[in-house]
Amino acid sequence: MRRCSVLPDAVFEALVAEALDSLPAEFLKHLENVEVVVEDWPSDDDLAEAGLAGEGPEALLGLYVGVPLTERGVDYAGFLPDRILLFQGPIEEAAGDDPDAIRAEVRCTVVHEIAHYYGISDERLEQMGWA
Repeated sequence: MRRCSVLPDAVFEALVAEALDSLPAEFLKHLENVEVVVEDWPSDDDLAEAGLAGEGPEALLGLYVGVPLTERGVDYAGFLPDRILLFQGPIEEAAGDDPDAIRAEVRCTVVHEIAHYYGISDERLEQMGWA
């Protein structure tokens, strides 16, 4: 497993910003109180949260942590921001050394995790080609 980044952190973060900016305005206008964070690699806790306990860190490209919109009731208030974690190491491993492939994998992962914010399951994302 490769442990060093292919791209400098600032370049990778710019790809994340580019992916977010490329999403339709209608998709983004309901995205509130969400923090997007780039981490090098997922922790054991991240893997467990994703149902991947015992897997290697390369198994998790991103993680949505929060309460999906579809599960929020009228009493939903005062919560810390939801978080979308993007893991640079696993994304780069999945994409290889090609910057265009990394860009595409970043966008796919961003869309996948934002879909979880909207309450879309992994099964549905797989049917839609985003898993």
